[in-house]
Order: sequence, then structure tokens, then C-alpha cells
Amino acid sequence: MALAPILLAAVLAVAQLLAAGAARELADHAAEAGAIALLQKTDPAAAAREAVPGWSRGRVDVRVDERRVRVRLRPRSFLPALAEHLEATGEAHAGPRP
Repeated sequence: MALAPILLAAVLAVAQLLAAGAARELADHAAEAGAIALLQKTDPAAAAREAVPGWSRGRVDVRVDERRVRVRLRPRSFLPALAEHLEATGEAHAGPRP
């Protein structure tokens, strides 16, 4: 029983690291979806938002600058202040202008 708090803290820390890693993968994937939308001449911000799961759509910020799509995603967190520090960023370029 004495080790229960330490074990709980370790489990929460591992879960938070996994959430941060998932957020990074989702941000990269969403940025690529936005860049592909640029190449297809559709809305890159909408494509990036649609590329992330429903739970994260309220935590995503999409910026489009010329041919570059940048996606920031805050992971789920047990402590909201911690989510800001673990924010993931993905960026993709649609290549040079045709």
C-alpha cells in the first residue's frame, strides 16, 4: 500500500507521455492532410481539422501561410496547465508554386 501513490504517479506520467506522442503524430498527419488539400485546391484548414479525431478538434489550431500548413495540437491532460507545455506542432509544405 505504501507504494500505491508512487505507482499511480508513474502510471499517470506514462499515460501523459503517450498522449503527447499521439498528439504529435496527429498534428503531423493533419498538417499533411492540409498540404494535400492545397494541392487539390480545396480548403486546407478544413482538411486538417477533419484529419484529427473528434475529441481533439477543439484542441487544434491550424494556420495556413502561402503553401505551408502548420497544425498545433494540445494533448489531453490530467492537468490543463501541463497540456500547454506538451503542445505538439506539425508542419507540411505543399511544394513550390505550380
